Amino acid sequence: MSADTSDLKKVDSAVAGVDEQKKRRATSTAPGVMNIADLEKEGVKIKIAPETQGTGWKMNSSSSTVADPSILKVMLTEPPVKKIDLHFPLGLEVTARSLKGVTIKDALDAIHKQFKKKADDELELPYLKGFEWDPEESWTRLKVHQSKDAGPVGGGGGGKKKKGKKEEE
Repeated sequence: MSADTSDLKKVDSAVAGVDEQKKRRATSTAPGVMNIADLEKEGVKIKIAPETQGTGWKMNSSSSTVADPSILKVMLTEPPVKKIDLHFPLGLEVTARSLKGVTIKDALDAIHKQFKKKADDELELPYLKGFEWDPEESWTRLKVHQSKDAGPVGGGGGGKKKKGKKEEE
């Protein structure tokens, strides 16, 4: 009978170990990084990093080819989120993810994964113009804006103008 009891202890300790692993995994998120669905419930507005506007980045090329590589480490949104959907005008949607908070690089990499096999002449609008957050359409995703050419590369701040245009309508 004592053999049965020791077997149970082994099983109990194994189960306890599984619970510990689950707890550890759940806390691997960096502090301050939010779930976008929670932000929607709480009504917390998100801001898109102005560095995403006018990057001059071609979507079928690596994110490292962006004009200013220092922007890649910048958080895509404020507050930072674990994942966010990026919605293209024709219905394509890609998801950028990072437990430490989605950076501009994470977003560009998610887009690049979708377009890397496309030839330049297959893309009607090959350049990323920027992102737009429209909570009236969808709180949990960003619209992706594209352009035919790289446009003026640099600066940013274009995100605010788009919201103004929306309010005028």
